[in-house]
Amino acid sequence: MTGVSGQVALVTGAGSAGGIGFAIARALVAGGAKVCVTATTPRIHDRAAELGVMSHIADLTDPAQVAGLFAAVEARLGPVTTLINNAGMVQTGKDIDRQPLAGWSDQAWALHMALNINTTFHCCRAALPGMAARAYGRIVNISSVTGPLVAIDGSSAYATAKAGITGMTRSIALEYGRQGITCNAVLPGWIQTESSSEAEIRAGQATPAGRSGTPGEVAACALFLASREASYVTGAMLVVDGGNTLQEIKG
Repeated sequence: MTGVSGQVALVTGAGSAGGIGFAIARALVAGGAKVCVTATTPRIHDRAAELGVMSHIADLTDPAQVAGLFAAVEARLGPVTTLINNAGMVQTGKDIDRQPLAGWSDQAWALHMALNINTTFHCCRAALPGMAARAYGRIVNISSVTGPLVAIDGSSAYATAKAGITGMTRSIALEYGRQGITCNAVLPGWIQTESSSEAEIRAGQATPAGRSGTPGEVAACALFLASREASYVTGAMLVVDGGNTLQEIKG
């Protein structure tokens, strides 16, 4: 198993110490990858210090900042060979209320698309030419079961964006497979992080597994998809939800 050793990995949305992005970055470091973590606030430097890796502040909804991020990583670590698109859901300092679809303003809808799918698009677009030129690349998009498989009342914008990420994942897998690039998506269910509400924790307890998942369990799946050994896995949607989407009646 050569895994991710020596690969240059960029992990987005890794600012939270108890979040999925940081757990993935930690797993990549343990596997021997050279890692850069990014988020929108200076707390990303604290996360990088904990792991001994590179950090860079960037708003990934802005293509110019994405270009600057990739240039900075290449200058310090080398070209990005492994991209983990975890940024999304929320952004520090930007709150979005839940509401039925007809209640979304154009501005609020556009913000959800910017945070949850444009960030992934901008990073994939920046990474793919270099990966194709080197005939190697691993892209792992962190989507959600919400959108591709299930829906939550009041979260239509989020669900739409996350479903869109799975479509983007399949398209990249199809278009770039012959150039040595794989692209897969991880679809977490109820994962307990620092931001989990009591209602979300209770929902995790109603899964067949009887508990919420952990960021580390999501990270383990992402690490495999980012590895050299996952070379024949592409366009896949890996559900990490403790079996929750299997049951029609939830406790």
